[in-house]
Order: sequence, then structure tokens, then C-alpha cells
Amino acid sequence: MQGTLTDDAREFRAPQTMTPDELGDNLARLVWESFSDFLAQEDVETPLPDVDTLDDDDGTAPRTAEEALIFFMWAHTRGAQLAFLGRAPDERIKRGLDALHAAVFEDMVAHGTPESQLPLFEQRVSARYAEYHQAASESDDKLGAVVSRNMLGMVRESTSEAIRERAIAVANPLRDFLEDVELVD
Repeated sequence: MQGTLTDDAREFRAPQTMTPDELGDNLARLVWESFSDFLAQEDVETPLPDVDTLDDDDGTAPRTAEEALIFFMWAHTRGAQLAFLGRAPDERIKRGLDALHAAVFEDMVAHGTPESQLPLFEQRVSARYAEYHQAASESDDKLGAVVSRNMLGMVRESTSEAIRERAIAVANPLRDFLEDVELVD
């Protein structure tokens, strides 16, 4: 019996195992997809109403884009951490997340970011992760406010709410997907 495309689609199975490098590569691809959708303003489920990434009349678009990239990196990092918490050794999870960050940084350089700017960007990423982790530990509302402030230079309720929804939209499905995956060496 010959299978059809529909049959093949029903046959999709998530991988049962992933190495830290495979995890990093997959997460980096998801980060870039989320970031690209954000820049193209194609994410109609959770639009950011106060953020116009395509209009740079006031010079904020580069900051907004950078902050959005950092946010998506953090959201995917958080989703992976939640998925593997207590199921994989911390060091193995860290190697996967290090692979994610290395892949994103390599892609940035490949697409024109001067390599000399990476250390400063990495410092900003580290500072934002600390802020976002602290805010998320307090509440989703606090996380939305902190990300909104970093993206816009101010807190707007509509943006904070959209960011909160987007963080959940990224982290929860990722966590659910990865919960069925074993992280192996």
C-alpha cells in the first residue's frame, strides 16, 4: 500500500532523544523563526501593539530589534529549562543552552554583526536574562513590564500584556514538546 502525504503527516513523531548540540541547533532555529515573525509583524496571535519595528523615525528600531532577539532567546531558554528540569543533568542542559547561544551568535556574525560587538551583546544578554528570570519568578505581569521597558524605554500595559502572552506562547509548547525528549550525550 502506498502512503499519502496525509498519512505521512500523521506519522510525524517527535525525536525520542536529542544531544545538547541538537537541542541548541533546534532552539536557535526556533529563536530565529520567532524573531523573524516579530520583525515581519506576522505573529497575529500575540502582536505587540505599541512596537513598530519597521519604523525607525525615532531611532529606536535597532534597540527594539536587539531587545526582541534577547527576549526570544530568553523565552526559548526558559522553555527548555522547564522541560528538562529534574529529568536531565544540569550540566547537559547547560551544554544545550550554550550551543543555542553559540549558534545565534555565529548567525549574527554571518549576517553582518561585527564579531568585536559580540562581547558587549553577550553582556547585555546576561543582564537581561537576570532581569527576566527575577521578574518571571515574581509574576508574568512583572516579566511583561520589564520586557516592555527594555523594548520601548517605558512600560505600556498593552505591550506588557502582549509580551506576557508571547512568552507563554513560546515557552509552554516548547516545554510540552521537549518533555517527551530525552537529552542524551
